[in-house]
This record gives sequence, C-alpha cells and structure tokens, in this order.
Amino acid sequence: MTKPESRRAGAAASGAPAAGKCATAAEQVKNGSLDPGGPEQSTAPKAKMMKQTSRENLYRRNVECEVYDDGTNTFFWRAHTVTVLFILTCALVYVTLLEETPQDTAYNTKRGIVASILVFLCFGVTQAKDGPFTRPHPAYWRFWLCVTVVYELFLIFILFQTVHDGRQFMKYIDPKLGVPLPERDYGGNCLMYDPGNTTDPFHNIWDKMDGFVPAHFLGWYIKTLMIRDWWMCMIISVMFEFLEYSLEHQLPNFSECWWDHWIMDVLVCNGLGIYCGMKTLAWLSMKPYQWQGLWNIHSYKGKIKRIAFQFTPYSWVKFEWRPASNLRRWVAVLGIIFTFLLAELNTFYLKFVLWMPPEHYLVLLRLVFFVNVGGVAMREIYDFMEDPKFHKKLGQQAWLVAAITVTEFLIVVKYDPNTIMLPIPFFVMQCWFFGIFLILIWTLWRFFIRDITLRYKETRRRKQEAPIEWERPLGNGFTAAPSGRSKLNGSSETLRQRKS
Repeated sequence: MTKPESRRAGAAASGAPAAGKCATAAEQVKNGSLDPGGPEQSTAPKAKMMKQTSRENLYRRNVECEVYDDGTNTFFWRAHTVTVLFILTCALVYVTLLEETPQDTAYNTKRGIVASILVFLCFGVTQAKDGPFTRPHPAYWRFWLCVTVVYELFLIFILFQTVHDGRQFMKYIDPKLGVPLPERDYGGNCLMYDPGNTTDPFHNIWDKMDGFVPAHFLGWYIKTLMIRDWWMCMIISVMFEFLEYSLEHQLPNFSECWWDHWIMDVLVCNGLGIYCGMKTLAWLSMKPYQWQGLWNIHSYKGKIKRIAFQFTPYSWVKFEWRPASNLRRWVAVLGIIFTFLLAELNTFYLKFVLWMPPEHYLVLLRLVFFVNVGGVAMREIYDFMEDPKFHKKLGQQAWLVAAITVTEFLIVVKYDPNTIMLPIPFFVMQCWFFGIFLILIWTLWRFFIRDITLRYKETRRRKQEAPIEWERPLGNGFTAAPSGRSKLNGSSETLRQRKS
C-alpha cells in the first residue's frame, strides 16, 4: 500500500506512539470523553449539535486508521508498480524472443491460461483497491481478491459446459479426476461400545477419527474469528447438523451416527473450535496495538515478537450484530446464516457432482481459499450493516463471495438435478416448515405488531401526560372553552376583558 511521502515523514517523526495516540483517541471518542471535532470545536455551540452518526463515523475512522511506518519499513509498504511491470515485461520478452514454442496444443493452451492468470494477478496486486485489512500486508489481501475473481470466472466457465464436458475438463487439472467415485457411508453400526468385538470394542469411535476431525476443529476456530459472535456460530453449527439429517437421503456422506452428529461434531470439534476462537477474540480485544519499527527494537526477542505480531490485526473492531434491533439487521443476519450454510453444503455437493474424492487437493485448496476471503467478506458486510451512510455499497470481496456461493449451487443443480430433486421425507418437511413458520411469526410480532403496539401506547401516554393549554384555569376563575377559536385567541370572556 503506497503512502504519501508527507504522511510517512510525519509518522517517522512521531514514531511508534502515533499508533497508540490513534487507539487512545478512538477509545476516548467511544467513551464520550473526547469530542470528535477537536478541542476548538468542542467549545463551539455547533459541536454540541453534532449528530451521533458523525461521532460513530469518526470513531470508526480512528480505529481503522492507516498503518504508518516509522521510516524503517517504507520499502516494504510500497506497491512497486514500476518494478513489477519491468519484471513482467522482461518475462514476456524472454518467452517471445528467446524461448522456442512447443508444438503441443494442449500444453500451450494450459501455459497460456496460466500466464494470463499470472498477469492478471500482477495487475491486481499492484493496482487493485485495498480492503479493510492491512496486515500482514495489503498486497496479500489484494492477491486473494484477484484469486476470487479468477475462481468465479472458472465457475462460470464450468457452469456453461455440458455435464460430461465439465467433468472431463477436470482432467486437464488432474488426470486422476473425471472418474465417478463412491461416497463413504459414515452410518452403519452406531454402537459406541461394541461387545461383539473383543479385541477393540470402541472400534466404531476410532474409525471416525480421520483427518476430518482436526479439519472440523480448525474450520470452526477460523469461522469464529470471522463471525466474532458465539450465538451465530452455535446456530450455524447446529443448523448444519439438522441439514445433514434432512439431506442424508441425497448424499450418503451425510449419513452419520447420532453421537457423531451431536457429540463429536457439535460438542467436541465445533464446540471446542468455537471456544478457542472466542478466547482468541478476547485476547485480540485486550491486546495493546502499539507498533514500532523492527530496526528500532534492540533485543532479538523483541524483534521476533514484532515479526510475529505483523500477522495480527493492526486494530480491532468488536462485531455487535444486534439482529433484533431493526428489520434490516434481522434480514441481513438471516442472509449471513443462510449463505454460510449454503457454502457448507456446496463443499459436499460440488465434490459429489464433479467426481472429486474428499481427500483431493482441490477440495483443500477451496477451503484455504474461503479461509482467506471469508474474513474480509464478513468485515465488509458488518461495515455495510453498521454504517450504511459511510459505506454506501457492499464491499468487493463480500460481493464476490456471495456470487461464488450462488454459482457453486447453480453448478450442483445443473450437473445432478436428480439428486437435488429427490423428495425429502414428509416428517422432515414438516419440521422445516414449522421452523420457517416460527421465524415468520416472530418477525411479524417483533418488527410490526410489537412496534405498532409500543408506538400506540407511547402516543396515549404522551397525550395523558401533556398539559392541555385551553383547559388550564384562568386568573378570573374561568376555563378556556374547547373550541377552535379558543385554542388560538382564548375564550369569549377573555376577549371581553381584553376589550374593556
């Protein structure tokens, strides 16, 4: 991220305490002890009339102030646009003039596609718009933004192919793909203790201890860092287990034992990951954010600590979703939960319709991709919800993640509609309709019926407490008459007294 020289010089002069001043000012604005307009405007009458939204906007900007180096990492923070352009040009000149082009059409096609993607990544890393995150480096997040665009274009390409051509196209990525693979059934014998097996009666539990157990824990740990709310994480975790129950007739992979659903998944893996994530969030919220140049730290221990802290956030913003505060936030939170659940389902359905084994590296790369882009998308969604006047449009990463989730689901629907359209059991449908009905009823009561009732009661209370001018006793013992004329000019007796 390129900084103006004047700002860098000012930061170099001020040094590390600049970040501390920024964080301290932000806390003072939040607590109300510091007026956002500064000491000169705080005494003016205009500062007292400042709107609350302006105060919140200034607090957000103070918390999210830019990372100013102290003169030791200036080269590190530059975008190096000319340098990247020069290296890219030299590489293209070498390929054009000095390298002989092979006569293999398939190889040239693959290499041309890879070269096009690399050129686009070079452009995006140096020229794309910065997101809300700056650590460890803004170029890192710009890189993942460009990868998001490439992945969405790849999904669009797969969507426009026939089912056979799309599956066979995966062989260009890995020749082992394009072959139908049977799904593993996690159900079967659900006895936690099998007395019939004398050698190992707990063999059913050990059979479930595969590589997906640490993946579940790590995944929910990272999701907690993204969402930053315990209730939303638990709701998504429990709802996905209900989805597995509801869709086990479509994918054998969803057929698991009851203790695998609720003990190993919800309580052990997901619950422990959420707990560790909340503890990390508490540490990040209490951590002092004071940055100092690496060369200004004299001890080796301090240098190593500073390098490690480079991979932590520059500042921290606590997410307060408040879904019941208004209808807009309630619908947005429901949309976030729905998108999370759909993205989770896409993980299983995509590898099912594209014939990818669960342990394939493309499945792992997709999870790594969502780990890097999900946090940025959630931050942009929260900013858009929290301050729509300052953030007038949805963030670029959030927009792309939503588009990717929808495109993946459309690929699943197109490539295997028979599996998607398998009839859901009637009892399961009743449960889902009952749950959706309860959500609709609560929404109507909370944001329409309850608000109308409260406004009506407040209006009646104000009418009863407000003094009625024309019913106050006059000085001569008369009371004002409730006529239209008396409201403006007083009673007829008062007019006679004024005339006399």
